[in-house]
Formats: sequence, structure tokens, C-alpha cells
Amino acid sequence: MQIQPIVIGTAGHIDHGKSTLVKVLTGIDPDRLKEEQERGMTIDLGFARFTLPDGRKVGIVDVPGHERFVKNMVAGASGIDLVVLVVAADDGVMPQTREHLAIMSLLGLSRGLVALTKIDMVEPGMVELASDDVRGAVAGTFLADAPIFPLSSITGEGLEEFKRALFQLAAQTKPRSAEGVFRMPIQRVFSAHGFGTIVTGIPMSGTIRVGETLEILPGGLKGKVRGIQAYQEPTDTARAGHSSAINLADVDHHAVTRGHVAAAPGFYRGVRMIGTQLTALATLESPLSDRAHIRLHIGTAEALGELVLLDREVLAGGETGLAQLRLEEPVVCAPGDRFVLRLASPALTLGGGVVLEESKHRLKRFKNFVVEELSRAATSLESPRELLDVVLLRSKAGAHDAAELSVEIKRSREETERFLNDLKAQGKARTLAPGRWIHAERLALDLTALEAALEAWFGEHSHREVMDVRELRRATGFEAEHLDLLLAESQRQGRLVHGAGGEVRRAGGAAALDEKTQALVTRVLGTLEAARYQPPSPVELAQALALPEKTLQPLLELLRDRKELVFVARDFALPRALYEAARESIVQNCQKNGSLDIPTLRDGLGTTRKWIIPLLEHFDAIGVTLRQGANRVLKKR
Repeated sequence: MQIQPIVIGTAGHIDHGKSTLVKVLTGIDPDRLKEEQERGMTIDLGFARFTLPDGRKVGIVDVPGHERFVKNMVAGASGIDLVVLVVAADDGVMPQTREHLAIMSLLGLSRGLVALTKIDMVEPGMVELASDDVRGAVAGTFLADAPIFPLSSITGEGLEEFKRALFQLAAQTKPRSAEGVFRMPIQRVFSAHGFGTIVTGIPMSGTIRVGETLEILPGGLKGKVRGIQAYQEPTDTARAGHSSAINLADVDHHAVTRGHVAAAPGFYRGVRMIGTQLTALATLESPLSDRAHIRLHIGTAEALGELVLLDREVLAGGETGLAQLRLEEPVVCAPGDRFVLRLASPALTLGGGVVLEESKHRLKRFKNFVVEELSRAATSLESPRELLDVVLLRSKAGAHDAAELSVEIKRSREETERFLNDLKAQGKARTLAPGRWIHAERLALDLTALEAALEAWFGEHSHREVMDVRELRRATGFEAEHLDLLLAESQRQGRLVHGAGGEVRRAGGAAALDEKTQALVTRVLGTLEAARYQPPSPVELAQALALPEKTLQPLLELLRDRKELVFVARDFALPRALYEAARESIVQNCQKNGSLDIPTLRDGLGTTRKWIIPLLEHFDAIGVTLRQGANRVLKKR
């Protein structure tokens, strides 16, 4: 069986002959429910298939026309590629005709034709008037230039001409791409004896095969695909654009409902906030206001929530703006998905649009960066490469690997890596470490922020030459891993030196000291060198030099930054030469005696227990010596 991966949908007012037309075209009654057949009206979605002249099969969805079942109509329309607008010649254009037409426009449909049905029930003159009525209703819509075909599903008049046009349009319609990660909004779920749980729907992206695993979202149930049918015939794969039934193992059908999504594991998640581009219905009598209570229809899901307008106070009929939808329950979606908004109560279509992002945070109104980022996202939806460009630029969480980014753009890791390398070739993406990607503009912004934090800190601490990386982390707000990558990049560019122990120095070497400061530094070092291994504490040193402590402290920090002074403990500082001499004495002592002879070391250094204990603990801490029971030995390297 060769399937043309497109789906045709019907739309129109109740009792205008949609189901009858589908039955005539396909030989299948789309009204599968007993209640529908008894009442003569479509309540839920009906599915059928027919064969094009070249032998390929296409699907057709019959959607309910009654106002009470618009939510079911939206659920079916989400998977439609072209539409047949059905209008009865005896009624003409009715309220649901206009609402269905508006919904189809909001869902992004661009191809279709009009079936003017029941011409056997009116005089020929009435057919012409009904046709004029339809032409007026579709003016300004995607069906403005669509042909109108008068026909009767009962007598067959006009049917052949209609079918030829429909078949030709179906054959010319671009097949839905199977690219991306598999996702299918679930339209129906049931249990079949001997098979277990079966979910049906029209996949929106990707391909799934028998034996692979699917995840039911939200909720996270997982099951292996035991079998697949496309248009009621067995197949090994389900793909975007094929109306499919999937048999899942290890999934309880009671835990699955319409509105859930069957998807490849790990790529999708239920979200309660969605960034969108929203268009208000042109016929709205009053504009949409911020914080309006809405009912979202997306895929086969329905959720109540709140509308937050981001770039304007109100959204008048026909206008397009940016908005965030904040929902009471999670839905599963992806950038590029179309949706419809209705009033929470009473049920009235307000508008619709396209998903720009799965929001992680509440977006603030009238913030330039929010508006700019969402506007840029809106221009990238036709290309996953461009979407990746936007995702990378918007990310403020540092560098990312391809696996993380593949989840954001809903593409395989292999595709994502290919897109990343394309962006790299264009100068838009960079690697800060193997497999860690960042946008070139984001990198430039982060490096600028890093340098600004350094300049600000050294401006406040003009006596310092080294900044602790922990201070830099607090000043920038960058996560430790990202900051390390930025420091490495800045060092590669010669802007700073990131040394051992978390020290950050400005490039260009030490700054020259004025004569007064240099003289004080010389006095401090001279005093400590003279004290040898019984040095004064900072308080004692300040008294000995007749300096205020607040004057001495910056000098000690400067000498530490220059590595001319080593702090063995908080109040125990040794000039570098004395420190290295103590290290060498400890090494030679251990080598001579097998373990450290402390009395010999103490006497050799000319110190006392007060200083020898912190000195030994320091060299333990930095890995020169190692405690073994009551002894100290050299640590093996």
C-alpha cells in the first residue's frame, strides 16, 4: 500500500452533508458512533480513506459541525493538509461555516476547495445565490480563490467534476515531511481483545517502527510498539501525515486519553507555559485583554488558562501580537505548532496562532529582550537550523551539548550536530570545549560581562592583582562550569590569566607601584624576613611598623597576589624564600630519616611548637607530607 502522506479534512455547519459526502467518496461511513448514526450528526472525529487515480491512498477526516463539538473539530483539523469546506445550498453560509473557516485559517491551512451540497433540494437559481453567498464568506481567506463545486451526494450530480478537482489538488499538495522526532497527538484510545491498548491519531512529525518504544505524555508511561496500522492496513512504520493506529505493550488504556501525546522518549515534556504569536479573530466585537481567561485547543488537547499579552495592552480583531499562555494543566507541544484560543466561558473562538517556545519561566510584559527574542523565534520556525540558531542565542545557561539542543529543536542528535557545524561554518556557533556549544553572539556578551565584572572588582580593589574565581562567580552569576569555559576562552584570547587555585589575573603583568607603596612593601617584607620562622601576626606586624591595620592589610594581600608572601595559616605568613627553604628542609629531613624528625626540623628552622605545628599541617594539606600513624612521611608522587 502506497500512502500519500497528506490528510484531507471536511469543515462546515451541522447537517450540511459532510459525512454523506465522505461516505460517497470513500464508501466508508465516518460516523462510527452508534449515537452519531441514530442522531444523524457527527459528534466525534470520523476517519476514512480513498484512492487517488494513480493508486496512492490518502486519508480524510470528517469533523463535527455542531457548535458544542468545536473542540473535537479542532482536534481533527490539527492534522489536516487541505480542506473541503462544505456548505448546503438550501441553508447557505451559517455561523459554524464561518467559525470553521476562521479556525482553519488560524491553524495555518492554505489549500482547499468548496463543496456546495444538496443542490437537489433547491431550484437552480438558489444554487447561484448560495454560491455568491459562499464567495462572499471566503473573501479575504485562504479559500478566496478556491473553486466552488455545486453537487448532490444523493443524485450524483456534480460529483465527478468535484472528485477530479479534489484528486488533482490532493496529488499536488506537498506531502508532509517525516523529518524530526516522532510525535502523535492521540485522538482515540481503546483496548482490543488479544492486542491490548491501541492509540490512534495523525503523527505530526517523524517516524516510528514496530519494536521501538513510545512515551505517553504528559505522565511518562512507556510502551513498546507491538503493531501499526495505517488506514486499517498493517504496516511496519507510522509516519507524519499517515492516519495511524498503534498497538502499545505495557500501557493501560485507562491511563491514556485524547489530548495525550505518543512520542519518542526524551524529547517532549508537558508544559504549563507557552510563548506564542497570537492573531485575534478579525470578527471579534471587542479586543482581547491581558489576563483573559481562555481555553486552549492544541493538537488534540484542551486546557484552561490565562492569556498574558507581552507587547501591547489589548489585541484588537485581526491584529497579531506576542503572548504567553499560562495553563492550569500541562500540554505537549513544540515550536511551530498551531493552536486555537476560545473563551473559557461562554465558548467563543477568540483567535489562534503558533507556538514559539515551551516557556521555562513567566515572561515579563513590555520587556524589549523578551519581545526581540520571541520575534526572532517567530521568523525561524520554517527551518530547524534557524530555530537552533535562535535557541542557542536565547540560552543564558552557558554552553550546551548536542543532546540538550536536540531536545529543544525536536531533532535527532545527528541532525542537531549537522546543524551546529553549519552554524559554526557561518560564524554563528562556537565550541568552548569538545562537544560544548554556544552562540557566537552569546559568547561575546558573556565575555563582555566577565571583563566588566573583573574591571569593576579591580577598580574597587586597586591594590590587588589577583581575584578569587569565587568572587568572580558571585559577580557574574555564571555557573561554575560555564565560568571555567569562559575563563579558558578569555585566556586563549590573551585577555586574562586563569591560574591554579582559582586565581584570576588581568593580562599584562603586575602594575607598577608608586614610591610610597613600594617603600611600605619593602618594609613589610624586610620585617618578616628578619623574623624568620617566628613571624609576627598581622596585628603585631602593624604595631611593629607603626601602620594602621587597614593600611597593612592591602599590602599583605598585594604581596600574596604577587606570590612574594605565602600564608601558611590565617595569621602566619612567610616570605617566599623562607617558605621554599622550609619545604626543602622537610623533604631532606624525611629522606634522611625515613620519616619526619620534628625536633631536628624545629631546631634547624629556629622555631617553636607555636609555628611548627601549623607549618606541618599546611604541608600535609598541600600534599608534600602524609600522616602515617604517629609519623609523617613524604607523599609518594
